[in-house]
Amino acid sequence: MVTAAASSMAATAILVPRVHTAVRITHCSALPSLPPRVSSSSFSSSIKLSPESRRFSQLLTKASEETAVDAGEFFTDLKEKWDKVESKSTVILYGGGAIVAVWLSSTFVGAINSVPLLPKIMELVGLGYTGWFVYRYLLFKSSRKELATDIESLKKKIAETE
Repeated sequence: MVTAAASSMAATAILVPRVHTAVRITHCSALPSLPPRVSSSSFSSSIKLSPESRRFSQLLTKASEETAVDAGEFFTDLKEKWDKVESKSTVILYGGGAIVAVWLSSTFVGAINSVPLLPKIMELVGLGYTGWFVYRYLLFKSSRKELATDIESLKKKIAETE
């Protein structure tokens, strides 16, 4: 009996014809209406700055002034170092190659990521390798010393080639 009454009420609600009139119809909604907009001038005048916000704005001002000086020093140092480079074409070639390598690797990772099961498998491989590395080099003191000597020998190999 209850379901029949509910279905007849739903049918009545659905089958009510819409009447087009010149009068504006207001729609009933469960959402509350928004408050009127406040202009930005009245909003900014109503805000009181606390001492903490004043200190923060002063800190931002000081930081921006210091970064302008640091940026100038950075560019002068960069220009001096660029002038000291003998084979500029090689540096440009290596830089361009690095940018292309990053782009290709990003494309490759995106392609792997689009395959359904492969990202999860790669995560498992990464977790497995991380666990092995921790067990092999970081867990015991003797293996940490071995890792440190390997890193130092690698640094020496790199420094001798320059």
